[in-house]
Amino acid sequence: MSRSLIVINPNASQRVTDGIDAALGPLRAFGTPIRCLTLTEGPPGIESQKQADLTIGPMLRLAAAQQDAAGYVIACFGDPGLHALRDQTPLPVVGIQEAAVMTALTLGQRFGVIAILPGSVPRHLRSFGAMGVLDRLAGDRALGLTVADLADPAKSLDAMITTGKRLRDDDGANVLIMGCAGMAHYRAALEAETGLPVVEPCQAAAAMALGQIALHLSHKGATHA
Repeated sequence: MSRSLIVINPNASQRVTDGIDAALGPLRAFGTPIRCLTLTEGPPGIESQKQADLTIGPMLRLAAAQQDAAGYVIACFGDPGLHALRDQTPLPVVGIQEAAVMTALTLGQRFGVIAILPGSVPRHLRSFGAMGVLDRLAGDRALGLTVADLADPAKSLDAMITTGKRLRDDDGANVLIMGCAGMAHYRAALEAETGLPVVEPCQAAAAMALGQIALHLSHKGATHA
């Protein structure tokens, strides 16, 4: 059986999952199959810590059911259940928030984050503090939009460009992170308008996971049979 990288969208939006799947297209050239799954038990969009935490149990069960898994990506900017899934499996497990930050640190000195809602920012700051990267954070600015709003370019694209330019001009960011999996299809436009490298977190996490799979790396040691 061919083994796949399993990318789990912990919210119930198939549209978000489809956007993630499209964003990962270039990484399929590496040869490892990538399957993107929607957690149908999740909320329509994850916009609070409570919503994120409530997805962990169902997400762990969905992950355990994937008999062809070579590794996993948790596709929510907040990495719900990241350490729980690492407890559950020796296979590579990558969260998109952690991977996005680590990738951004290789592309610029100070990173800026485009968040969805103001309530997202404290969650991000807790995570960045735990990672020890707050001194490299230029700013974290919220759009004031929901996950559902991100599907509408008329509502979201101009706001993202404006926010990206504020992070660049006012906060001094020289690399941007898209702070939600639902933003994937706007990366090219955001790069063109801001002139900065833009990290799409699902791409960053999948690239990292594929490297770990190829090199037989894992948080529990080598994954060789």
